[in-house]
Amino acid sequence: MTTATDISNRIMEAVMAQKLAPGSRLGEQQLAMLFDCSRTIVREALTRLSTRGIVTVSARRGWYVVEPSEHEAREAFEARRVIELGLLHQLKDKALDKAALRQLKHHLQREKAALAGTDVGLRTYLLGDFHVCLAECLGNALLADTMRDFTARTTLIAMLYQSSHDAAQSCDDHVRIVEALEAGDIARAEALMAEHIGTVQAALRLQASTDPLAGLRDALAPVATTASAQPAPGAAKAASAKAVRRTRSKSPSTPSPSDDGSAYLGALL
Repeated sequence: MTTATDISNRIMEAVMAQKLAPGSRLGEQQLAMLFDCSRTIVREALTRLSTRGIVTVSARRGWYVVEPSEHEAREAFEARRVIELGLLHQLKDKALDKAALRQLKHHLQREKAALAGTDVGLRTYLLGDFHVCLAECLGNALLADTMRDFTARTTLIAMLYQSSHDAAQSCDDHVRIVEALEAGDIARAEALMAEHIGTVQAALRLQASTDPLAGLRDALAPVATTASAQPAPGAAKAASAKAVRRTRSKSPSTPSPSDDGSAYLGALL
């Protein structure tokens, strides 16, 4: 029987694989049909994801994947920097054990195989999941769960703000971090992680300005007009008459593209 945990995990995987874009609608009825369960179970799964900052709900419009603002994007990267560098810093008093190193190296092998393949979703998922795997290998399950949520959010941020970061570069960064850990050079691992997170953030198309009125200010700026842009005498009347003739020639029964309200996510997962 499908549980709320099953549904929330599948949605998280879809987000991390960039199969669900920011703003995607998550209809309760459609999800209940897809997972063959009740809407109550679906609602429980979505409520959990809401508390984790992955989905949001509107009383009139339903459930949607979040669309992080620029301010939230910066906060997410700052939080990741604090958590991941802190996890690495605690290793200064102890070495990473061999089992953890084997697990990280196995993950890197999967990343490289995905880069050589054609499954973009798997590649994206594994590159993000490296950070979750690292937290698990460092022995902190609670922070591993937190990292999963932040990684999902930064994946959405990368989609929303059209990241230009190269996947191969991410994999190379991960390889160098693990090499530093294997060598016991924790300070270098920290520096490499800070550089990696900074590079990923820098690849986003975020506006340098933090002016909250910037968008509205641009939209309401006066429209520049020149003498050459003014219509010639009589041109306005001619254009108006022409528009009327075109309107009359159209069939009143012709449907508008906006009349079709059946558009939905398509293949969800």
